[in-house]
Amino acid sequence: MRLTIIGCGDAFGAGGRLQTSFHVRSRSSTFLIDCGASSLIGMRDLGLDPNEIDTVFITHLHGDHFGGLPWLVIDAQYVSKRTRPLIVTGPKGIAARYATAAEALYPGITGDFQLTFVEYEEQKPLTVGGVTVVPFEVKHPSGAPPYALRFELNGKVLAFTGDTGWVDTLHHVARGADLFISECFQYDVELSMHLDYATIEANYERLAAKRVLLTHMGEAMLSRTGKVDASRYLLAHDGMTLDL
Repeated sequence: MRLTIIGCGDAFGAGGRLQTSFHVRSRSSTFLIDCGASSLIGMRDLGLDPNEIDTVFITHLHGDHFGGLPWLVIDAQYVSKRTRPLIVTGPKGIAARYATAAEALYPGITGDFQLTFVEYEEQKPLTVGGVTVVPFEVKHPSGAPPYALRFELNGKVLAFTGDTGWVDTLHHVARGADLFISECFQYDVELSMHLDYATIEANYERLAAKRVLLTHMGEAMLSRTGKVDASRYLLAHDGMTLDL
């Protein structure tokens, strides 16, 4: 299984990074975890084919995590000429939020393929195309419940916090994961809706993940990456690939 980071930036383009989107290619499926507004740009730059994507798993309904969906559909209709189905999973109300965004950004856009939306249920496993995901509600106000996601596929576990302040649920999300992707917006400033490096470090042992990748870093965090314990953490950058 190969993870390619299309974008690992925050909502404000800190460090010139694209908005959040991770591309995962495995034996059973190719999918995206989140699809920020700049995702299609990043895919083109990295040579990733949008038509290969089976599913898009959305953590929460902020534009820097789901705002690329309308552009993915526009590309599917006019450029990639997609014909096979696409499944989008996300919080309650994702279909309506997508329809509102798509109509505002590109009125009347449709596609010659089946677009299906599936809503999460708290800690209820959902299997799509050979990929099983368990959603865990976290803390990040976005107009619908936000989720951390724990994926199981091909005998591996991949987990992602999404955006969130600290919640003890993250121990369950991360435990034993082959790769735990954690947002890390701040260095040592504790916020109610975002994580910081100091808090992650204080909980490192209890997270009990095999590898931890820090992402979604703001300017303050990016300016202090030299203080990060490289024996414990990987630092995300756009275009980075990791094999699991």
